[in-house]
Amino acid sequence: MSLGIETRFTRMVGIDLPIVQAGMSWASSCAALPAAVSRAGGLGVIAAGPMRRDDLTAAIADVRAETDRPFAVNVPLYRREVDDILALLVDERVPVIIASQGGPDRYLDRFKAVGTLCLHVVASEVHAAKAAAKGVDGLVVVGGEAGGHPPPELVSTLVIGRAVAKAVPELPIVLGGGIADGQGLAAALALGADAAQLGTRFMATPEARLHDDYRRRVVAAAVSDTMVVGRGFGMIRVLRNRFAEAMAAAERAGRPDEERRELFQRSSLKLAAFDGDIEDGKVEAGQSAGLIDDIVPAAELVARIAGEYWATLARLPAAAALHEPALQPS
Repeated sequence: MSLGIETRFTRMVGIDLPIVQAGMSWASSCAALPAAVSRAGGLGVIAAGPMRRDDLTAAIADVRAETDRPFAVNVPLYRREVDDILALLVDERVPVIIASQGGPDRYLDRFKAVGTLCLHVVASEVHAAKAAAKGVDGLVVVGGEAGGHPPPELVSTLVIGRAVAKAVPELPIVLGGGIADGQGLAAALALGADAAQLGTRFMATPEARLHDDYRRRVVAAAVSDTMVVGRGFGMIRVLRNRFAEAMAAAERAGRPDEERRELFQRSSLKLAAFDGDIEDGKVEAGQSAGLIDDIVPAAELVARIAGEYWATLARLPAAAALHEPALQPS
């Protein structure tokens, strides 16, 4: 078992490793992947976005049956019947909620009253400061390399992570976007974050609730194989396919908004993730897909990331310098 990596975030949540599996619609809208990650010492996250109430209730029960370690539920605040879902999560007293696409006022007091840790997803230092002022327990900061819905400005993870760490040094930060291994985890912590969030990397696990063709497409991708499409009405980062190329062509040609919206809405993530249509579906994935070479069980992946982190630290010049005599002034 890998040695623990202690940070403010791991102490606050009660986990062994600062590794967070991102909440990914369909891929982690289940119990298997979050339970495996939490059991291995990270923080597994159920993606509540596309889930019906009964399915979400069952997934929470299944995770609790498989592990007594902390887990989280991710809730996009724009989803239909969100108040009903939030009420369910309060009743369930889930250990951690990760909220996105809305403001903390909608949920914060209710969850704090039952002891749930509240993390809020942000993509700028301005939004980070506002969420911090509201009293959230921590932040998930997403950079432009991320799959799914990256921030509109596409500021890189390297830059936005450092900017938010400087803006709100009092809060634990989980940094995501373009991170796929222990080297990325080390970089996130070096920037001032307290944990790393990995999404695309955890798609390439057997526990992810994805069609096999989707999983294989992620593994086959190069770092240059993603595109950002849908600006103005739900921008997403996806792998190149027939849908993405058609959207990009319509955007380059300046086609009317109505035409582009119809094209965008004709496709769906479910079409790719559930039905396996990786040409006309939305194959959401981050640039880190190009760093993924295999499909491995989630627990093995968590242990591998931790091992890579320690190996990375051992290779850093500063670490080596600790074992060398101090230079004497000439």
